[in-house]
Amino acid sequence: MRSFSRTRVVLTTTAVALAALVAACSSPPPPPPPVVQAPPPTPPITLSASLVERASAFRGYMARAGAVSPDFQNGDQIQASLKVGAAYETKSFMNGAVAYAAVLALQDPTFVGSVREVAANPTQRQEMIANIFSNPSYAAVFKGSDSAAGLIIDQIGGDGLKVYMAGKAVKQAAYDVQKSSWSKASVLDRDGRLASAKTLSATPALAESADVAVLQQASTGGQPLGLTPRAATAPYQPIVIRGLAVAALAALGAAGDNNLTSIDALSGDWATANCLNMAKLNLYQCLAVSKPHYEDIFCLGQHILIDTGACVVKGAGASLPPEPPRMLPVKESIAVKGAGSNSAKAKAKAKARKPAAKKS
Repeated sequence: MRSFSRTRVVLTTTAVALAALVAACSSPPPPPPPVVQAPPPTPPITLSASLVERASAFRGYMARAGAVSPDFQNGDQIQASLKVGAAYETKSFMNGAVAYAAVLALQDPTFVGSVREVAANPTQRQEMIANIFSNPSYAAVFKGSDSAAGLIIDQIGGDGLKVYMAGKAVKQAAYDVQKSSWSKASVLDRDGRLASAKTLSATPALAESADVAVLQQASTGGQPLGLTPRAATAPYQPIVIRGLAVAALAALGAAGDNNLTSIDALSGDWATANCLNMAKLNLYQCLAVSKPHYEDIFCLGQHILIDTGACVVKGAGASLPPEPPRMLPVKESIAVKGAGSNSAKAKAKAKARKPAAKKS
């Protein structure tokens, strides 16, 4: 009987243990550790294809205008050069200058690297994007902005200076060419060539596909343009400030197609646009009264090449060469000195500016 009781106790204990073991096996597993989400990846450098095309169109125009030759042999050559020079629309031209400035700024590794550090932090990135759109000057706070600015000033200012100097040579040709009898003949279809200049001035310039590919590669770091940065001291002029801003937005991943409207607003500059508009208006007025071929050369040299080149040089913060002192002939000097009223002085100075009167 005692043996039976002991067996019963052992069996009971075993049953309890088995029940506990089964209960333990059927309990829910412990909760998994919390998932730590990785931060979003840094967005790539993004510059809209439309911006690259504008940059290429601007660069192409400056190259063509800077290559206009003063060696005219007939009226057809003059009219062809007028078409080359008049072929830009002010707003798209200004947007193209800023887009090209952005591509140039993206060639500075220090500037790009500094912006990319901010891009790695989502909160800071969004704050900086908002700051730049509200005030483009924020882009100048990044390390390397001074050397990126130097690239813009040297390249765009240098292109503007080439156009300006080409205009000086063409303007001088307006006087020199008068040795040839053909230059004094009247321009054919004067109204038509004025209308053509106005049409070209309302049509945005087109980019070349090969150049677009070069600038696209350069803007994303694939194939740099091989430029050497130079530190430039602030304050910067409008094209530089806005170029730095668009470049910074590109390095933050915020200069794509969906940002074009905001970037267009950012790229505008009243002073440079007004300078370019005045150059166009003066061109129209000049062509409206110009009759012989040599006067068309004067309009081309002064109001297309010199005026446009000067607008770009000033907008980029570069320097124009100093003007030599103007030496007046004796009779003209007396006429100006003896003029008793502002209108008389103005007439004397206007006479001195006419291509037929004297060499520039």
